[in-house]
Amino acid sequence: MKNKIIKIIVSVLIINMIMTGCNSLGQADNTGNNNMDIYPLTIIDSYENEVIIEEMPNRVISIAPSITEIIFNLGLEDKLVGRTDFCNFPLEAESIESIGSLTSPNIEKIIELEPDLIIASTHFQKEVYDKLSELQIKLLVLDSKGSFDGVYMTIEKIGKVFNVNNKALELIRHMKSTVEEVLDKLKDEPKPTVYYVVGFGEYGDFTAGGDTFINDMLEMAGAINIASEVTGWKYSLERIIEQDPHMLIVSKYYNTKDEIMVANGYSELTAIKEGRVYEIDNNLLDRQGPRIALGLKELAKIVHPNLFE
Repeated sequence: MKNKIIKIIVSVLIINMIMTGCNSLGQADNTGNNNMDIYPLTIIDSYENEVIIEEMPNRVISIAPSITEIIFNLGLEDKLVGRTDFCNFPLEAESIESIGSLTSPNIEKIIELEPDLIIASTHFQKEVYDKLSELQIKLLVLDSKGSFDGVYMTIEKIGKVFNVNNKALELIRHMKSTVEEVLDKLKDEPKPTVYYVVGFGEYGDFTAGGDTFINDMLEMAGAINIASEVTGWKYSLERIIEQDPHMLIVSKYYNTKDEIMVANGYSELTAIKEGRVYEIDNNLLDRQGPRIALGLKELAKIVHPNLFE
């Protein structure tokens, strides 16, 4: 009987040791870290370069609003020492020192901030990349290439860089859940024609052509983009009038609804005559970060309001 009790105790101890070992190797702690010494870590960037992260980055500069939003969403804002003038979301980001514009950041300011990593994305210029590389400042360019999958990949890679893989995967799961919810609602629904207003007036008319990320989002939101046959952003008022879209979508911040309602030529459109002009926070579409899933839902609400009452 005594030997049997000893065997049971030993078995319990062995099971506990195995479970403890599994937890220490594979599970996340309450910070979202994977509890593994992953450094040095190699990440393939958008230039197909191998970027070696020697240790956990602690002084980071973001040269893209989307990257800044990802960093905040992953709870890494305490590592952010620099951002661009356009990185204004969340509101707390504005308290972080700015290094200037997306395309022409202030190199002297960047040097002064002594970053151990710079993360850039869309609109980052090759000449700026070359200058910073010459100064031996570590750079990671993560361009989502205008797709949802690209955004997910960017989030995943940033999660790896900072060893918060579980937080990154949870964020991606949440985004995918929102996207799936929208797509399920829109199945078999009729698709109205839409014109997305990027710009108008004396300098020309601009929209999202068929090769843009916004075109993809319009189609996912159950709309037909009347400008899908063109590439880029240039369009013409004559073509808009000819197509006479069912609705117009404009930014709530610029080229607004009030302005376009009285703009030269646009008053001929049925959508304007019948009041089908809608505003959206364009940052939800333009910034290819964590909020694009919400942007898709907001678009779908405009295009198919009856499904989201």
